[in-house]
Amino acid sequence: MALLNAGSAFPDLTLDLTDGRRVSVREELAGNFGVVLIYRGSWCPYCNAQLRAFQRAQDSLATLGVKVVALSVDDEATTKGLVDKLRLTFAVGHSADAHAVAEATGAFVNPDPVYLQSTGFVLDPTGTIVVSVYSSGAIGRLVPEDVVGLVKYVKEHART
Repeated sequence: MALLNAGSAFPDLTLDLTDGRRVSVREELAGNFGVVLIYRGSWCPYCNAQLRAFQRAQDSLATLGVKVVALSVDDEATTKGLVDKLRLTFAVGHSADAHAVAEATGAFVNPDPVYLQSTGFVLDPTGTIVVSVYSSGAIGRLVPEDVVGLVKYVKEHART
């Protein structure tokens, strides 16, 4: 398991969504800047705050061409409850295999109970990682304001 750094291609993870669809992260984000949020679970107040913040920022993110996807090990019913409670409009995957996701992304796995620690990635429109944020515990995660600033910076400097 290796950490993914800036310049690495993001792996092609597949998400099972609560509407029954299976989507490829690459396909879901193709041609857009992307944010991939791996969250600990619906029980985590920090994760709920992060997901709420990204939902509140959807308009400013969309204006910049940024799409968000999230995933956790939570089962389908728990994830659907969270999506409904937080009124999330971005793709949220459920029932992720913690060890497979960790192997692909470098995310840290909590051993007992098994879940993924908070991990976030910002991808450019080609699916290349611009920044990765790994946490080994409850705190330390991407925030939408930083993503907005980063994408604006990258777009500005791509033109020059």
